[in-house]
Amino acid sequence: MKANVHEIADTFRKAYPSAKVLYPGKEDFTPANRKEVFSKIKNNNWDCIILTHDQFAKIPQSEQTMIDIFTEELADVERNLEVLEQSTMRYRSGKMQDGLEKRKQNLAAKLKELKMKINERKDDAVDFHSMGIDHIFVDECHIFKNLIFQTRHTRVAGIGNTKGSQRAMNLLFAIRDIQHRTGRDLGATFLSGTVVVNALTELYVMFKYLRPRELQRQQISCFDAWAAIFTQKTADYELNVTGAIKRKERFRTYIKVPELAMFLREITDYRTADMINLDVPDKNVRFLSHAPTIQQEEMIGRLVSFAHSGQWEDLGLDTPEPDNLDKAKMLVATNVARKMALDMRLLGDKFSDDAENKASICARTIYEYYMRSNENRGTQFVFSDLGTYKPNEWNVYTDIKEKLVNLGIPTDEVQFIQCATTERARKRLFEDMNNGKVRVLFGSTTMLGTGVNAQQRAVAVHHLEIPWRPADMEQRNGRAVRKGNTVKLWGGNVVDVVIYGTEKTLDAYKFNLLKNKQMFINQINNGTIAVRRIDEGGMDEDNGMNFAEFVAILSGNTDLLNKAKLDNKIMQLEKEQTIFKKERIRAERKITAGQEDMAKTQRTKAGFIKDWEYFNSYEGTKVTQLLNLPQATAEETGRELHRIAKTYRSGAYGTIGTFTG
Repeated sequence: MKANVHEIADTFRKAYPSAKVLYPGKEDFTPANRKEVFSKIKNNNWDCIILTHDQFAKIPQSEQTMIDIFTEELADVERNLEVLEQSTMRYRSGKMQDGLEKRKQNLAAKLKELKMKINERKDDAVDFHSMGIDHIFVDECHIFKNLIFQTRHTRVAGIGNTKGSQRAMNLLFAIRDIQHRTGRDLGATFLSGTVVVNALTELYVMFKYLRPRELQRQQISCFDAWAAIFTQKTADYELNVTGAIKRKERFRTYIKVPELAMFLREITDYRTADMINLDVPDKNVRFLSHAPTIQQEEMIGRLVSFAHSGQWEDLGLDTPEPDNLDKAKMLVATNVARKMALDMRLLGDKFSDDAENKASICARTIYEYYMRSNENRGTQFVFSDLGTYKPNEWNVYTDIKEKLVNLGIPTDEVQFIQCATTERARKRLFEDMNNGKVRVLFGSTTMLGTGVNAQQRAVAVHHLEIPWRPADMEQRNGRAVRKGNTVKLWGGNVVDVVIYGTEKTLDAYKFNLLKNKQMFINQINNGTIAVRRIDEGGMDEDNGMNFAEFVAILSGNTDLLNKAKLDNKIMQLEKEQTIFKKERIRAERKITAGQEDMAKTQRTKAGFIKDWEYFNSYEGTKVTQLLNLPQATAEETGRELHRIAKTYRSGAYGTIGTFTG
């Protein structure tokens, strides 16, 4: 990350004082100076080169490596086309085929362009291949999760972005370059606090970066092969705009989960704050649920009828109908439902404030914490990705700030992250938070969720609305549940995480979904998962929500939520049953092995007793008598035994004499 390149360099120097370290500044990467830096990297024997993600992206990649990778992708597309050709599902394959054909043309064009570049290439050109880098450490690797992959399932929800980003592609070129050179699945170390950000399909990308040969060995040649092993497509039935029922497929069920976790454990070392006894405060989660206001109650009824009819007029909003309504009705419905749950005024000027809406309840809760921690100037973070601050325009942030000022909090003690437009201003704002000058800071997940060290006096984190991804929730909470927070000295070492929910809206469902996803992700990461199947739920950022679940929740039918709770309970009991069975089988085996050992020992003991009795009862002289020397002395016997040992060639047993009869 830009902010801590110098910190990383200093730490590296402390660990390896004699190492040659290069960390170019911003000015070194201007187009004029870039070439010189690349030559420096190529011509000097550096131990470590520290670059920001943006700087790394500017290093030219080897055209030959690019050709190899695009050839692989092209082979993937061709394989998928072949499968479609042989498929009996003709009715489904038209659009798939068009998509794949288009991708094939694009990849072929890219390959042609690269081959031309190779022909025109000058000998002195510097690229990643010629720099001779041995290993890449990637901090915050989840930023590179949008890697290109080929699939036939282009119309299935829950896959993520198949086109990939340029940034991720660039990293793949570099890693493959090292892997081709060494001929092994080595060459990169990924570091992240959130390996799986949202969906388990992201694990395929992780394996594609780091385990290409292992995937090949397991004959997993593309995403579809991986998906066939570890996932199961499920069909949700939704109503489209005309009111007809439409079948929607998504990847939401994962199978063979323990095997998937094991595959991940082969390449990951996972540490939680508990494992390394990190000095962070305890987290106390509070879910503040309140009844909907009168206006929200009316809107809930309208949303249910809109979900059935698909007629924009049913919502009774002044805003014009969105362009994507016919293609994404449930996404539109979900977004309206989210805004409605946060604040009715987000849906238009015709709606008014209410003393029992989220903004009012949140303002009162913030004020409570403000007064309670006043002596130590405790600070609070408030997160919302909806209704964020915009100057000269109504928004939820300014509305809550006005309410806080009316309650008696000085206006300069409540700030919005969006107002700190420069790096210097951000730094000053965080210093003011740490000093207790600023007591309440508002922000969105992207602007306030990462790279913020303002935790020294944090007593609470408020989630006005619930983010889409488990990782975002973790990132938000991490602003306060963080090393260096002084609440352990004066606040009982506890940070409250307050989540606001409006009843009969998607809030509780979304929170449960997020909690379950995070639990699965944690269990997969630390290898404690004992269930074979996981259902991720049918709600996401790109497609909104499953029609049946949406209507069930909004119409106040809590059966669905109860089902989710029961599913969770059953899963827990199944897990406990599996562990119990394992332990029982192990104990039974131990008992059997112990009993066998006892019987064997008894038999050996009986044999020894018999031998001892016989030995003592033998009347004759206890001597060795060889058959061919009946009256030999001890010396003669010894010599004869030596001779027999040297000359005896037969493989069979034979009698050569007796000892004490």
